[in-house]
Formats: sequence, structure tokens, C-alpha cells
Amino acid sequence: MNLPIRPRRNRRTAAIRALVRETVLSPGDFVQPLFVQEGTQNDAIASMPGVTRWCEKDVVAEVLTLHAVGVPAVVLFPKTDDSLKTSDAAECYNPDGLIPRVIRAIKAACPEMCVITDIALDPYNADGHDGLVEKRADGSLEIVNDATVEILCQQALCHAEAGADIVSPSDMMDGRVAALRASLDAAGYTDVSILSYSAKYASAYYGPFRGALDSAPKAGDKKTYQMDYANAREAVREIMLDEAEGADMVMVKPAGAYLDIIASVRQHTTLPVAAYQVSGEYLMIESAAAAGWLDRKAVILESLTAIKRAGADIILTYYAKEVAQWLRV
Repeated sequence: MNLPIRPRRNRRTAAIRALVRETVLSPGDFVQPLFVQEGTQNDAIASMPGVTRWCEKDVVAEVLTLHAVGVPAVVLFPKTDDSLKTSDAAECYNPDGLIPRVIRAIKAACPEMCVITDIALDPYNADGHDGLVEKRADGSLEIVNDATVEILCQQALCHAEAGADIVSPSDMMDGRVAALRASLDAAGYTDVSILSYSAKYASAYYGPFRGALDSAPKAGDKKTYQMDYANAREAVREIMLDEAEGADMVMVKPAGAYLDIIASVRQHTTLPVAAYQVSGEYLMIESAAAAGWLDRKAVILESLTAIKRAGADIILTYYAKEVAQWLRV
């Protein structure tokens, strides 16, 4: 065949493929989610094989390991004791609570680690929702927006005072980014960044995570505040609103089934774009690999490369430490 253009020439050897590779993963791309709990015991999470719920003492050692392999950031999620869960979620801004203590411990041991905290009420709310809940006359539930935002501001200030570098509202209440920015700035925390869960979908992929924190709603669902997974243009609207309100970074969640959303968001903002490879994505890979149907390492790397290729600058993934170790070899 007389073919002057042969694209396969650029695939001929591993060295050539490396030269022309468009998307390259590095440890600096990753944020490691960490689950924490009270007490002195660590627990394996049944719904997420291979993932640990850490006690305050041992999570610091894990952070030091993450730092040593090049992972630059962690995001913290608390499992709150049922005795501390109330309808007003007041534990979320307790300065002596679990998350503020863990922030201080991490920063004392590893000040270079970027600490991100989740800003939402579901781990602290007796109702299991991301916002305050009121019951209507007809018995249905309403997630109250403005009163919730006031509590979120107190939570963010509590975390900033403890030393958090980034607060990350995952609640999907309207106007919360502007309110958080105003509250942080008024208190002198102008250097604390906001990574907003701007396009967080009401997804079935979150199931294992809720098992990890025992934070599922006691009644109803989250569809009145998290986004409809059938909608794409709405994600752009949410991103643009959060950027206008002062977000420093924006996020799409979940990641794997929402690559089109990540790509669209990337085209509409100059802000750094994060994507969260959520617990359901993790569990599907682990389950298929355990059954022998997938090459685990190959699929993990492919899935993360796809997320970055779609446009994510930052990837929250339970594989952060493991992949960082692979990439350093």
C-alpha cells in the first residue's frame, strides 16, 4: 500500500508512545480521601474493601506516608457518633470536635500536607441530610437552604481556625460559596481556599461511602439539592455561579460516568477543575478485579487517565497512595 501517512508509526515502540503521550498522571494530581473516627481503633470498611476508617492517632502516620510518596493533599470525612448527631448539626462547628483535632494533629506532624475539609451537615445531622430539615404540614420534608448556609459558615470558620488549607462545600445549597467567602474573609481567613462541589449529582454511586460514614438520609432522598444526572447544561450554570461567588476551584462528582460533564466544565472555566472518583466507582473496580475479570492495576490507571484526559486538574481517589507509589517506581 502506498500510504504516506501511517499513524501507527507513533505507536511503534514504548519509547515513541511515551514521547507522544498526551495525558500523563503524576502523584501531584491526587487527593486522598481519609475517613476518621473517635477512639484508638482503626476499622476496615466493609462496603469499601481495602479502605480504612482511621483513629486520630494513626491517621497522622497515614498522612506522613502519603506525603512521602508525593500525594500533596488529603480530604477528611468524619464518622460521627450517633450520640453527637442532632437536628441542628451543632457538632459540625465544635472547635474541640474530631475534625478540628485531626486538622491540628496533621498540621503539627506534616505542615506541608494540604488539608481539605468537607463542608456539609450530613455526618452530624440526625436526619442524615446535607442541610437542616423541616417537616411540612403535609408530612413531607424540606431541606432548608438559607438557615443551612448559616451553619455551614460556622463549620468552615471552625475548620479554618484549626488550620485547614481548603474548605470544600459538598452540600449543594444555593449561595453557599458567596456566604463562605464573606465569612472567611471577615474573620481574617483570606488565604483559605474554597473548593466547591459545584456539579454534585444525585448519584447511586455514593452507596458504599454512606456505609463508611453511616450518613444515609433517614427519610427521603437528596434530589432536591443534588443535581439530576440527566442534566448537563445545568452543571455549567452551577460552575459559573460558584466562580462568580468566589470559588477558587470547582468539582464534578462522580467522575467516571460524568466525563462529558468534566470536559464541558473545563471548556467553560479557567479555574482548576477537580473530579471525585467516588466509592461506587472504586467498589466496581475492586469487585471485578477480585473476581478475576479485570486487570486491576491496568483498569485503575486507565480510569484515572480518562478522568484527567477529560479535563480534571485534580483527582480525588481512594487509589491516590497506591497509584502514587506505582508512578514513582
